[in-house]
Amino acid sequence: MKKIFLNLIQRIRKFISWLWNQEGSPFQRALGLGVGIFSGCFPFFGLQTLMGVFLAKILKGNSILAAVGTWISNPFTYVPLYYFNYRLGSSILNKNTVDFTDITTNELWSQGWDLSSRLIMGSTCMGLFTGIVGGLSLYFLLKKLSHKM
Repeated sequence: MKKIFLNLIQRIRKFISWLWNQEGSPFQRALGLGVGIFSGCFPFFGLQTLMGVFLAKILKGNSILAAVGTWISNPFTYVPLYYFNYRLGSSILNKNTVDFTDITTNELWSQGWDLSSRLIMGSTCMGLFTGIVGGLSLYFLLKKLSHKM
């Protein structure tokens, strides 16, 4: 059992080292992570990674870190992330939020555009903010650590 645990720890260390030594300048790596986080804020399940890698390729960022950045959206964060994005979009568009406790399926379908436009607006704003903060954080961390070496 101890041997299995030590092997797992060794594999995790190799993976982290591999991630840390990704190709590109600190800017390219930070850009990749930033567009990945941006893409992860959207409710396009299954397409977030493709969107992040596509944006990273277009902007010349690191594609692997873009894929990693999309992990901001996962089964543990779906509900709070998208609920917050919906509320943010409602505030930006100056619309009242819908009370989901009394809504029927037919009402939900009839209000689809109103609900989705709020969610997309909130996701865009939250994605821009968190993507910029995440990308800049990684950039300055990489710059700081490269000066120490």
